[in-house]
Amino acid sequence: MNIPRMIIAATHSGAGKTTLTAGLIAAYRAQGLRVAPFKIGPDYIDPSYHALAAGAPCHNLDTWMLSPEQVRESFVRRCKHADLAIIEGVMGLFDGKAADDDVGSAAHVARLLDAPIVLVLDARAMARTAAVLVKGITDFDPRLHIGGFVANRVGSAGHAKLIAQAAESIAAPPMLGHLVRNDAFALPERHLGLVPTSEAGQWKIWLTDVQRQIENSIQLEALLALANRAPNTLPSDGTAASRLTHSGQSCRIAIARDAAFSFIYDDNLDLLVEAGAQLEFFSPLTDTALPDGTHGLYLGGGFPELYASDLSANVAMRQSILAASRAGMPIYAECGGLMYLTERIIDQQGQCHMMVGALPGASHMSPRLNLGYREVAALQDNWLWRAGETMRGHEFHYSTWANQPAHLQPLYRAAQPAPWQTEGAAINNTLASYVHLHWLAKPELAARFVAACRR
Repeated sequence: MNIPRMIIAATHSGAGKTTLTAGLIAAYRAQGLRVAPFKIGPDYIDPSYHALAAGAPCHNLDTWMLSPEQVRESFVRRCKHADLAIIEGVMGLFDGKAADDDVGSAAHVARLLDAPIVLVLDARAMARTAAVLVKGITDFDPRLHIGGFVANRVGSAGHAKLIAQAAESIAAPPMLGHLVRNDAFALPERHLGLVPTSEAGQWKIWLTDVQRQIENSIQLEALLALANRAPNTLPSDGTAASRLTHSGQSCRIAIARDAAFSFIYDDNLDLLVEAGAQLEFFSPLTDTALPDGTHGLYLGGGFPELYASDLSANVAMRQSILAASRAGMPIYAECGGLMYLTERIIDQQGQCHMMVGALPGASHMSPRLNLGYREVAALQDNWLWRAGETMRGHEFHYSTWANQPAHLQPLYRAAQPAPWQTEGAAINNTLASYVHLHWLAKPELAARFVAACRR
């Protein structure tokens, strides 16, 4: 299948990939193109900017959690009605899970998809060195096609011209544009990275400003020509990714989605729909009860610690979820969802906020970041798992679950960060863990969730 495509990669994190990617999506969309946005790696926040720019969901491509075939098929399926695919990389171009290979990196995905690469580098306080960096990265892996680069945070048009001349003088890939240093382009950050667009902010104004700058100083036609030169080597369709079937009998699954809870892969939700679920989105912050007729509940991750006071004040919602858990409703929670289900959250200021209480103990915010890929093995049969089944996922949080009783039944054995530590908990039909899972690697999880809700 022939899909015009490009990957926006970088020399390192913080070089400006998200800004350039979102701005390019907006610029091409303004030209009337349908853009399919993607993000490499396990990320929920950056995709929110690309979804805003594209007016369509942004999907993740992760070559550690998913197989190469699943990544390729998922990509093709999501591009079915698109004129162009723009993919944001992760960290530096060759940075993946390990130091001795590039599995999970932008380079790995570029090879899988035969996608041309546009490098973005922070060119502050350098000129010829910027060109040398691009040249060295290009020569490192001849299997990659680096079609050009964008110099970000340059001091002036004259500075950009020096970098372009340097690239030409050493036969590096050409400079395809630049972005002048502008503090207004800096996106707000906090302890887990950028602030998601699900929260209040001037996101559309920011995006419009970035789009205008890109239209003025980036060679959009050259970039589009580069994307159109991507070879026709992808699968003919992406229909083999899940192959879920269902009886036609629907069930209703409530999905938490608001400023406090926004970390759920759209692929997971799509698989639930494919398996026969009707999704009902609700807000634990503002709604007073679960949607009418709810048969199951999915609490994804997010920032409950930042909204702990409001979540605590919504007593009616907390009681509604606690009653559902005690009644045996299938409830699946990840990370922030787990925190919400505990008895209380102790925030970064040491303040205590009462939560749902479906799980014993408290979530304590800490200065230590728990970050990385995880491989887990289920410890017992339940409505979602069969004992011994394995799955890959990731963790990204600054909290710990404290005061767990000794009799609490753990959900998984986790092979990382230390060999086979226990993780999560199973109480009644409530399953909770800090590990975020990408269900496309095991689509039967969605079918089991729906089956449990029907029962």
